[in-house]
Amino acid sequence: MELELNHPYEAGLDHVLAAFFDENRIIEKNRKLGSRNVRVAELTRDELSAKLVVEREMMTSAEVPGVLASFHREWNQVRQEEHWFRKDDGEWHCEFRVRIENVPAKIHGVMKLTGSPERCTNHVSLNVRCDVPFLGKKVAKFLAEDSRAKIEQEYSVIRELL
Repeated sequence: MELELNHPYEAGLDHVLAAFFDENRIIEKNRKLGSRNVRVAELTRDELSAKLVVEREMMTSAEVPGVLASFHREWNQVRQEEHWFRKDDGEWHCEFRVRIENVPAKIHGVMKLTGSPERCTNHVSLNVRCDVPFLGKKVAKFLAEDSRAKIEQEYSVIRELL
């Protein structure tokens, strides 16, 4: 399952990047999203690249269908790893992976943050894959829908915190 999302910001590229990599904003964003036990496991940034690893416990945005309940718990340990690279003055790219403990699925994608000193847009592409026989497509579909809801909630909170 693939998702494509575009998130425009009424703030400049450098300002949005600073928010993406501010540990206090990361923790506050996750608190507002309902996550618990949030930990910034790694955060490094220089002029050309950045790496961010966030670990937290999260709930799903919707009720888990019965057939998938054996994979999902009420709270799930989630690790998100982001590798950012500066393309030029108006563009940064990110490759990311999300791992949900005990869920046999792969979630990965790319982000492209483009813009100017006044405004920017984050283009998000996400791919969810699950190779479990008979259930893989249902697991991937549920996780993709859950991811879409969470990404949209996160976008709203980020805009609040800018």
